[in-house]
Amino acid sequence: MKIVLFSRADAAHADGELRRILASIDRWGFDYAVNEEFFGELQRAAGRPLDPARRYGESYAGAESGCVMVCCGGDGTLLEGARRLGGAAIPVIGINSGRLGFLTSISPDGIESLFEAIARGELRIERRSMLRIEGDFVTPPLSPLALNEISVQRRRAGMISVETFVDGQMVATYHGDGVILSTPTGSTAYSLSAGGPVVAPSCACLVLSPLAPHNLTMRPVVIPDSSEVTFRVHTREDGAFFSIDNRTYRIREGAAFRVRRAEQSIFLAVPHNISFYDTLRNKMMWGVDMRG
Repeated sequence: MKIVLFSRADAAHADGELRRILASIDRWGFDYAVNEEFFGELQRAAGRPLDPARRYGESYAGAESGCVMVCCGGDGTLLEGARRLGGAAIPVIGINSGRLGFLTSISPDGIESLFEAIARGELRIERRSMLRIEGDFVTPPLSPLALNEISVQRRRAGMISVETFVDGQMVATYHGDGVILSTPTGSTAYSLSAGGPVVAPSCACLVLSPLAPHNLTMRPVVIPDSSEVTFRVHTREDGAFFSIDNRTYRIREGAAFRVRRAEQSIFLAVPHNISFYDTLRNKMMWGVDMRG
């Protein structure tokens, strides 16, 4: 079994947390690899040299079988780590040192239990759908794949207009701040903040959610995930950008983009005793009596 560790350069970690990760790897005899941005911090926390051959760069090209990627940070870190896999069928799990964390389900207190579960084969693997985008980018994206969402947003104070089609049929022209196309996994991310519904990960659908629409009758729309969605963007003076999960790209007036469900999937690993509904209830504090 090999552990593929990932964290971003700007993620904050306690030294004790990092030492517990290394100690757990040693205890269970795992092989491991570390992305180069994380390597130095992990080595400093360990207080000893780590083998430089364990570093990997912009993408991880190791064998798929017998690997688990462990991301240390928040949901944004897990999204970036998953991108580095380039569609490889490697399960991904996150240790949450961020804030809310719907995707990163393990707290720092659960590090030892996580690695024990990996060693004993006690993780459940959930296949999560992704989106693929193509179109008129000024600069080609690092990856055309998104796990959470793809959105068109304004960059400046002025309103933008986004003509939106599903399988060639016009849904609406969204006048306002933009529009989000979300997967079920992304329904608890940006789409939720825009008033979109919470969608169970097993649902075969996508969600279109308007951002601050000038027409107050605009509401989120749920569509089949077999659909092809087309956006045509109208803006002034390069006043809009596209986001693909946590990466943004400037777009020109009149640009068109096509989005569909990707052939690749992400394999999210979760402990057997944690369900989507457990996570939802705990993160949203739905079981807490706020009446005082």
